[in-house]
Amino acid sequence: MTKTVERPPALRVRPVKAPSPAGDRRRRRLTDHLRAYGFLLGGLICFALFSWYPAVRAVVIAFQKYTPGSDPEWVGTANFTRVWQDPEFAAAWRNTLTFTLLALLIGFAIPFVLALVLNELRHAKAFFRVVVYLPVMIPPVVSALLWKWFYDPGAGLANEALRLLHLPTSNWSNGADTALVSLVIVATWATMGGTVLIYLAALQSIPGELYEAAELDGANLLQRVRHVTVPQTRFVILMLMLLQIIATMQVFTEPFVITGGGPENATVTVLYLIYKYAFLYNDFGGACALSVMLLALLGAFSAVYLRLTRSGEEAP
Repeated sequence: MTKTVERPPALRVRPVKAPSPAGDRRRRRLTDHLRAYGFLLGGLICFALFSWYPAVRAVVIAFQKYTPGSDPEWVGTANFTRVWQDPEFAAAWRNTLTFTLLALLIGFAIPFVLALVLNELRHAKAFFRVVVYLPVMIPPVVSALLWKWFYDPGAGLANEALRLLHLPTSNWSNGADTALVSLVIVATWATMGGTVLIYLAALQSIPGELYEAAELDGANLLQRVRHVTVPQTRFVILMLMLLQIIATMQVFTEPFVITGGGPENATVTVLYLIYKYAFLYNDFGGACALSVMLLALLGAFSAVYLRLTRSGEEAP
C-alpha cells in the first residue's frame, strides 16, 4: 500500500519594493550634513563663546553704565553722547582715517610691486620669499619696539644713517608732523609679507599665453602689467584692499607701543581711544559705545564696497 506524502502549502513571496533613489539621496545628504556639523561643532562653540557673545555683549554694554563688580544701569544713548563730545573723539577719527589713507598709498602699492619683482626672478626665489615674509613672523610688539629704537631722535639708526649721508635728521615718531607717517611705515613693513605671497600666488595663476600674446602685439612691461596682470588679479586686489582698509582702521599696536598716542594726540586712533576708555578711565560703557560706532562704520563701508565691486563685475 503506497503512502501519500502531503506537500506543504506553497509560500507566497511578496515582491520587495526597490528603495527610492530620491529617498536614498536625501538620507545620504542628511547624514553628510550631520557629520559635517559634528566636525564643525567645536569651532562653532569657540566662535560663539569668544567672538559672537562678546560682540553682542559689547552692544548691550554700550547702552549701560557698567563697571566690573557693580550692577549695570541702563542709560540709553548717554554713552554715545559723552563719547561724541570728547575732545579726543575727532582727533582719533581724523588720525585713523589719515592712517588708512596713507596705508593705502604706501602699503598697498609696495606689496604688489614686490610680488611682480619676485615673480620675474629666475634664481633664489625661495630665499627672497622668506626674506619678504620674515617680518610677519616677528611678534608685533617686538617689531614695534625695534622700530621705536630705530626712530629714536638721538641714537636711533635712522638718524645715524642720515648723519652718515650728511642729510638733515628728523624727529620721526617724536614729531607731530611725522609721527603718523612713521607708524604707517612700521605697519607696512610688518604686514606686507603675507600680502606679497597672496599677490605672488595670483600672479603665478595667470596663463603664460596671455603674456606671450601681449609681447607679440608689441606691449612693453608697463602695458603688460596694465592690460594683463591687473585685470587677471582684479578680484584679489579688490579683496585685499577691503581687508587692508578694515585692518588699518583698527590700528592699535604701533600707537600704543611706539608713541603712546602722542605727541599732542597726533597718533591717537579709535582703537587706542577705546583702550583708554576701558582701562584708563574705567568707562566700559563709553568704550563699547565707541566700538559700536567703529563696527557700524566698517560694516556699512564693507557692504557698500562689496555692492559697488559686484556691480562693476556684472556691468558689460
